[in-house]
Amino acid sequence: MGAALLDDISQAQQERLFHIDFKLRFLGAVNRADLVTRFGIKAAAATRDLSLYKELAPKNLEYDTKAKTYIQSDHFKPIFDYSQSQALAALCYGLGDDYVGTHRPLISAETPTQLNPPQLDTLAKVSQAIYQKQALQIQYRSLSSGLTTREIVPFALVDNGLRWHVRAYDRKRERFTDFVINRIAKPKLLNESAIPANETKEADIQWNRIVEMHLVPHPRLQYPETIEYEYGMQNGMLKVNVRAAVAGYVLRRWNVDCSENHALTGAEYHLWLKNRQTLYGVKNLVIAPGYAEGTQDAQASQGMEAD
Repeated sequence: MGAALLDDISQAQQERLFHIDFKLRFLGAVNRADLVTRFGIKAAAATRDLSLYKELAPKNLEYDTKAKTYIQSDHFKPIFDYSQSQALAALCYGLGDDYVGTHRPLISAETPTQLNPPQLDTLAKVSQAIYQKQALQIQYRSLSSGLTTREIVPFALVDNGLRWHVRAYDRKRERFTDFVINRIAKPKLLNESAIPANETKEADIQWNRIVEMHLVPHPRLQYPETIEYEYGMQNGMLKVNVRAAVAGYVLRRWNVDCSENHALTGAEYHLWLKNRQTLYGVKNLVIAPGYAEGTQDAQASQGMEAD
């Protein structure tokens, strides 16, 4: 939708128009009751919202008199943009992060259950520290050193597909690393006047370095074109840019064979990293499937997945 068309529309009404557009696009139908239930508005207000949407995009919807609902037309074109993650979250968990009540999926959906979703009280303190650019004092349980008291300077949350981490500067070890959120206890904001420059995100070389990975169908596959189609590859290759700090997580999550001669034979390996040299200097490669067991690069990355 052009910005000029939104200038005279309130934020609240834009959100309701977004709701109409989303339901038409992904469910194929929307009605007045949807708006009344979701936003707690009167039926007359919902009618005005639907009329405004029809005025802005007259070719997007048709009224089904039998079902008493608006349905998507054959000429539908969305007037709002959506990211893939936003669309999937809404379909799987329900629309609106500000919704008061029980979130319900819009369609039947199943997502793998995490064994250890982050504790909300701990997550709240971590997110406050990130937003306010403050240090945290924490009790932390590490596999290598047990329970210790740490001071960390967190700046980003990281979901590696198995658990949630926080990327932070560790004052004890004087380096940037990842902390598993569910190993943190008793977080306390330190409220310092200023964080030293060497402890900020800008000083984290692994975070700021971008690695371009060239992923191709695994050479052992009988029908590589299946993988090319699934991943939307161009000329048989998918180019992915990721932060060096999370490269190992990405490669493990996608089961990318990182061996030099595509030596891994498990049925789960559909992808092979063609430009293996791009990983030189990445610190968490110990978890990347097949990456040089026993080589200097792999040895250098030992213990760098998460503290």
